[in-house]
Amino acid sequence: MTRPVRLRIAPSPTGAIHLGLARTALFNWAVARRCGGRFVLRIEDTDRERSTAESEAAILEGLSWLGLDWDEGPDLGGPHGPYRQSERIDSHREAAGRLLEAGSAYRCFCTTERLAKLRAGQDARKQTPAYDRRCRDLDPAEAAVRAEDGEPFALRFAVPPGETRVDDLVRGEVVFQNAEVDDWIMVRRDGNPTYNFVVVCDDVAMEISHVVRGEEHLVNTPKQVQLYEALGSEPPRFAHLPLMLGRDKKKLSKRSGDVSLGDYRAKGYPRGAILNFLALQGWALDGETEVFSLERFVEAFRLEDVSKGGAVFDPDKFRWLAGEYLRAEPVGDLVRHCAPFVAGAGQLDPTSQRERAEWLAAVAAGEQERISLYSELPERIAYLFAADDAVVWEPKAEKNARKQGGAVLAEYLDWLRPRLSKGVDAAILRDDTRAWIEERDVGFAALFQPLRCALSGKAGGPDLFDVMEWLGAEACLRRLASGVERLAVVREGER
Repeated sequence: MTRPVRLRIAPSPTGAIHLGLARTALFNWAVARRCGGRFVLRIEDTDRERSTAESEAAILEGLSWLGLDWDEGPDLGGPHGPYRQSERIDSHREAAGRLLEAGSAYRCFCTTERLAKLRAGQDARKQTPAYDRRCRDLDPAEAAVRAEDGEPFALRFAVPPGETRVDDLVRGEVVFQNAEVDDWIMVRRDGNPTYNFVVVCDDVAMEISHVVRGEEHLVNTPKQVQLYEALGSEPPRFAHLPLMLGRDKKKLSKRSGDVSLGDYRAKGYPRGAILNFLALQGWALDGETEVFSLERFVEAFRLEDVSKGGAVFDPDKFRWLAGEYLRAEPVGDLVRHCAPFVAGAGQLDPTSQRERAEWLAAVAAGEQERISLYSELPERIAYLFAADDAVVWEPKAEKNARKQGGAVLAEYLDWLRPRLSKGVDAAILRDDTRAWIEERDVGFAALFQPLRCALSGKAGGPDLFDVMEWLGAEACLRRLASGVERLAVVREGER
C-alpha cells in the first residue's frame, strides 16, 4: 500500500467511552503518529434515538483527556468532512443509487412477516438464518415500477460468488466463503442505511488506509470488502484486535467490573497508567517491561505484534500500575491531581487549597508512597481534619497503644508542652525526642505507638514529627492530652 496513512476512530455517541473503545483509539492513534499519518475522529450518529449531543461531547472530552489528539473531526473540520455520519446521508444515498444501477444491489420487497416466517422455518430445520434471495432475480425494470408505485422495499447487497480473502495485520490471512455471507440489507425499508453500508461509504470518502478495530467486527469484514470492490475502491488494511476479557475469560462487561473510562477517572487513576495499561491489552513492549511512556509505546508499537488471543483484564495489575505512575509524579502534579478529591471530601475547598498550598504539598508528599490512586489521599489524611478529642482510632493502632500503656505518653506530654510554645519544628523535635527516649531508656515503641495512635489513630504512616508539624502545636497537645485520658480508661475485657 502506497497511499497516505489515514486511520480513524468512529464511536457512536450513545453512551460513555468504554475501555475497549479507548484501547482501539490508542492503537489507531499510535499507528498514525508513528507513521506520520492522520488520525481522524468521525461520529457515527445515525442511531437517532440513542445518539445525544452530551454523549458526543463526553467522547471528545474523554479522548482529549487521554491525550489522543485527532487531526480531523467534527470540532476541527478537515478536507473530508462532514465528520458526523448523519450529515453525510446524501452521499450514502448517491452510493446506494450507483450500486443499484450497477446491479451490485437490488430492491427487496419482502415483508417483515414473510422474513419472520422464513427465519422460523430455518430455525425449525436447524439451518443458519439467511435470506433466500427471492427478490434477487426480479427483473430490475419490474422492481423499479413497483417502487414507483409506492411499494415499500429495502436495498440488499448482491453478494458475489467465490470467496473473500483478507490479509489481516493481526490474524494473518482470513478466507471467507461468499456462499456463507447473507445478502445483507444496505438500506432499510424506512430509508435508513445500515452500519455496514455507511461505514464503508464514509471510509472510502475519507480515504481511510487502515481499519483497526475489535475482533467482534471480523464477521462484518467480508461484507465490507465486497462493498469496497463494488464501489471500485481499494479496501483498507484491516487489523482486528483481540477482545478484552474479564477474569472469567468472557468479554469484558459490567459483570466483570468497571468498563467505562469515566469510572477509572472518577476513582483517580493516573492518565499515564490508563494509557500504559490499555497498551498492554493484547500487546507487549518486550515481554518484561511493564511501565513505559506513551512516547516509547508509539515508537515501538506495530500492529503485527498484537496478540491474536484475548487480553485478560487484570484489575490488580491495573491498580499496581496506577501506583507506579502516581508515586513517580512531581509533588506539584500530585497535589493538582488530588485536589478535586480533597475538595470533594469537604476537607479543603479550592480557596483553602490555594491559601495552604505549601501545607497541602507537604502532606501529599508524606503520603505519596502509601497511595495508588488520587482518590485515596482524602481518606489517608482525614485524621488531620478530625476534632482533636474525637480522632478515630483504628483497631490495630489502639491495640498497639494499649499494649504500651499511657504512662510514657503522659510523661512525654509534660516534657513537650514548653517545647511547643513557639510551634513545631519537625527536625528539632525529632532529635530532641530521640534524646529524651535514650535518656529515660524507655524504648521507642513505648512512646511512638501510643503517640501515633493519639495523633492520627493509625498504626503506621508518615514520619511522626512531620505529622506533628502538619497538625500544629495546639492540636498536638490537645490530641495527646485526649490520648492520655483514653488510654487511662480500662475497657471491658481488659480488667
